[in-house]
Amino acid sequence: MSIAVSWHGEIYWEEAFGWADQEKRVPAAVDTRYALASVSKPLTATAFMILVDRGFVSLEDPVNAYLGKDGLRSAVTDADSATFRQVASHTAGLPLHSQAFYADEPFLPPLFDETIRRYGFLATAPGERYQYSNLGYGILGHLIGQLSGRSYAEFLREEVLDPLGMGQTTVGLNPSVAGSYATNYAPNEQPIPTALTDCLGSDGLYSTVSDLLRFARFHMGTLAHDQRAILSESSRREMQVPSPGTVPTRDWECPGSGYGVGWFVGFTADGLRIIDHSGGTHGVSTILILIPDEELAVVVLSNARGPWPDTIGIEILSALIPERLAHPCAAEPSPPEADLLAAEPSLSGTWSGSVSTYEGNVPISLQIDDSEDARITLGDAEQVQLRDVTYTDRMPVLNNAGGGPFLRGWFVSDFGTEDVRRGCPCKRWLELKLRDQRLTGSLITFSQRLHYTGPLSHWVELTRAP
Repeated sequence: MSIAVSWHGEIYWEEAFGWADQEKRVPAAVDTRYALASVSKPLTATAFMILVDRGFVSLEDPVNAYLGKDGLRSAVTDADSATFRQVASHTAGLPLHSQAFYADEPFLPPLFDETIRRYGFLATAPGERYQYSNLGYGILGHLIGQLSGRSYAEFLREEVLDPLGMGQTTVGLNPSVAGSYATNYAPNEQPIPTALTDCLGSDGLYSTVSDLLRFARFHMGTLAHDQRAILSESSRREMQVPSPGTVPTRDWECPGSGYGVGWFVGFTADGLRIIDHSGGTHGVSTILILIPDEELAVVVLSNARGPWPDTIGIEILSALIPERLAHPCAAEPSPPEADLLAAEPSLSGTWSGSVSTYEGNVPISLQIDDSEDARITLGDAEQVQLRDVTYTDRMPVLNNAGGGPFLRGWFVSDFGTEDVRRGCPCKRWLELKLRDQRLTGSLITFSQRLHYTGPLSHWVELTRAP
């Protein structure tokens, strides 16, 4: 783990702990490069806003106007209404998505157009709810290349990293500096093979704590003497304004908090604004926190999955500015869970339909009897019980909120495209919304391997059987 703190334009603390590579006995250092996971998103969003500044595109433009014939699609709304602002704030309706491709396996990411063809559907209407989706930032990274005439990596290097003096940040691994990267570790302390992603703009970057402090200085408006502004002041500030439809995501955040363009934006009860983004995937935990009013930035990067970066980041803030963090908003109490059929009696009965995959449709049926026992039949597999069934507005495990209540539950059953099968054994989540006598939404497959490949979502539509 490497940690760095900048306060009022000065490096306040830099230190590293443990091993960057345990087998080779390489200690972690303040210049160790770590996989950023989703801390890549603010960098991608910054690059995209440069294109907005230069008039190549507007945040209010429809995404499909730039994706070509194989753009986003929807069976519940007009997919052409999804805007870049909604994609950038996770409110476009795109579902959960992630794919990791490990170096010790014979699989490579498809071309991004193929990823869109397979998974580019809207599970809900644009603006209907907040749903964190890597696919949205994959789209932004892809279109940065399309609009600029350069690759995503070239544009990021020339327009963001070089002007900010972030010379240690790379898109993917750079073989010429291979020894400077931390090896990622699984919970059993075994090294994890290097992995590629199908959404570079979402989680494909590597960096150091010192480089991320330089990035933070730009976004706090406190540039160092050797940096130059890469965005207009209005665009930089716009990125830090919660977008419509987003919601608080931490217990201490007050109403009005949410997700802007590439940043989580939280407010305490006395109005302190905390800008941050965290990242987490197999063998990676990261966080970058900015408090512009205090000119304070904290970076914690780790090569193991766990809660420590987030916890340590908050503890650092609590030690340095305790009086500013003394007024969190109390978390809203969760409403008592109502019985399923008491909450929505019309769910009772038998529902049948299909799961849409890029390899074809798969039959699915759902039975909910008067005892509220819910059972699923998927394809030719045996009927199984739907577990932990809820009918609620918000479910943190799926990183979503809003849009009214959804029927949710998980089960284990045989099902799979080639993408799904390579990540199995798997757990499958259903997330369905009742719409005019239809249940529509996503079947989300979560890889359960030690080296998991990520969640993949498929469109589901069911109607009441006679």
